[in-house]
Amino acid sequence: MAQPDYVPLSTADKVRAPERLPVPDAWRPDRPAELKGNTHPTGDRLGTPGPDQGYALKLARQFEGRLVLGPGEHHEDAVAGCVAVAMKRAALFGRAPVIYDLDLAFALWGFLDGAPADLVAFRTPLFQAAAHHYWDQRGIVDRVPSETLRLAPAQVRERLSSWRDLIRVD
Repeated sequence: MAQPDYVPLSTADKVRAPERLPVPDAWRPDRPAELKGNTHPTGDRLGTPGPDQGYALKLARQFEGRLVLGPGEHHEDAVAGCVAVAMKRAALFGRAPVIYDLDLAFALWGFLDGAPADLVAFRTPLFQAAAHHYWDQRGIVDRVPSETLRLAPAQVRERLSSWRDLIRVD
């Protein structure tokens, strides 16, 4: 019920009109880091966006105790580099990571049984402190071509003796 006219009102008690915000200016994609076009840029060290990529970290826990590490290698570094490879493989297929992505990544880099000695010697400096350095992880991922990521994990295991055909060594 409204107040009668004869009741005195202070200024604070009076009904106020809502505050009106100004209409915003038109938006234009003119900021320095704005993406141009409808696609994400591609190339070395730019990454591969995909859905729910963090799930690969949870899947990586299933490989605890199964990884074969060489002298001077650490579990965290192997997981960091191979999870990044698995995320790229999942994004290549346009889906979230699954256990087969990690299986392929660990097998490709020889962290599951039977890695050739020259592969272990090649990967050791690459994976050194990869868990602490994002650019090292990107360097590991960028060495794996898309053709290799399209293979099944069993195919990678079969071809591991000729690992130089699966990984860019330049």
